[in-house]
Amino acid sequence: MNAKDFFGKLFSRYLVGHLIAMAVVVVLLCVGVKFGLDEYTYHGQGIVVPDVKGMTYEKAYRQLDELGLAIVVSDSGYNKQLPADCILAQTPGNGQQVKEGHVIYVTVNSPSSPTFAIPDIVDNSSYREAEARLMAMGFRLTAPQRIDGEKDWVYGILCRGRRVSNGDRIPIDYPLTLMVGKGTVDDTDDIEYIDPTYTPEDGDMDDFEEVKEPPTAN
Repeated sequence: MNAKDFFGKLFSRYLVGHLIAMAVVVVLLCVGVKFGLDEYTYHGQGIVVPDVKGMTYEKAYRQLDELGLAIVVSDSGYNKQLPADCILAQTPGNGQQVKEGHVIYVTVNSPSSPTFAIPDIVDNSSYREAEARLMAMGFRLTAPQRIDGEKDWVYGILCRGRRVSNGDRIPIDYPLTLMVGKGTVDDTDDIEYIDPTYTPEDGDMDDFEEVKEPPTAN
């Protein structure tokens, strides 16, 4: 077989037709997969998440349900200026596009202020340390009450005129007053006096003879 016959069979209409058919199948398969995935994943389509912050949970539930979205309470907070059961935050946020059935997680307003345990600061920390810890927790502090004691040392905490201790649970919106030492000691503090003891040294003792009874006359 010469070269002309070889290339003639290689590029015959039968073989070329098969190659073209295979190429068409591959192209159609790629196009079909692309459009199939787009259709399956709703490519280019979505539901715009509405702004439900400030709504009651019931109203937000109805609005999201009409759009084909679900709602789940993920956390609670407290804002005394807003009504109870009010939506404080949402995820995803307003304006984002999601698929049908997507869950919107919300934070609702608690009907009462949350309570937190007083940390171990009474008689265990300075004024600055106690102030920083309490403010980091969200407590509001009034001007400290200065009492007799070591300067800037925390001796107690007052809440609405009542003394509280470490571990007591206090509503976060109740103001606290730290009882802090002013660097002086009360004159009425009990002072323990110890009588001095005298230890005689050698040569200090008087020589004497103990007499138990007077001598009798003979």
